[in-house]
Amino acid sequence: MEARALAGLPEVRPGDDLGGLLARAAGDALRAGEVLVVAHKVVSKAEGRVVALKAIDPGPQACRLADEHGKDPRLVQAILDDSAELLRASHGVLITRTRHGFVCANAGIDQSNAASQGDLIRLPADPDASARALRARLRALTGAAPAVVISDSFGRAWRHGQCDVAIGIAGLRPVDDWRGRPDSTGRDLRATAIAVADQAAAAADLVRDKASREPAVVVRGLDRHVTEDDGQGAAALVRPLAEDLFR
Repeated sequence: MEARALAGLPEVRPGDDLGGLLARAAGDALRAGEVLVVAHKVVSKAEGRVVALKAIDPGPQACRLADEHGKDPRLVQAILDDSAELLRASHGVLITRTRHGFVCANAGIDQSNAASQGDLIRLPADPDASARALRARLRALTGAAPAVVISDSFGRAWRHGQCDVAIGIAGLRPVDDWRGRPDSTGRDLRATAIAVADQAAAAADLVRDKASREPAVVVRGLDRHVTEDDGQGAAALVRPLAEDLFR
């Protein structure tokens, strides 16, 4: 497997043709069977998913939580607005279930790499739709339709550090399900299901640093998991509430 960051992307602003910017940065490097991993922040910026702190009027719950956890009440209000459920508030972090179904810190809202210091970057409203739109735009511009993965950094329970995961997918099989297949000794596997899209996102993150301004990475070698149709998307990776062992 090979991963290479694309250089030359400018600061992305609301309304920009992100597919066009990616196609120009890639030149003739994009091919069918490859995976283009794109950090969600440039997708969110292009889609106008940026809000200024000064435009937010925090409510009573946001003010209370902000006081308890040492956070800006306007930021807390933005987190609550993008959350379907507040699961835990501790150590200055709000763990929420977003309206997409993702369980993550602060509803995925971040201030790093924002164009203005007072701006917040929200997750795309529908990351799978964003991935499908980018793939279609790249196909129209280049004739090639690599799979597209939109990624974000998530923390992990019981583990230090963060890993990039797939929050939007088009054209990549999200999971390689080995259940029912034999292991090396012939025993049937009962639980093994490889999160292909998450691991592609994590691999892509290793070839750039957080200050690189290289939000897009081409990953080669996953052809067997790339599909002609856009597929199920990252929604297939979200565990249903009925399977939540921690409730």
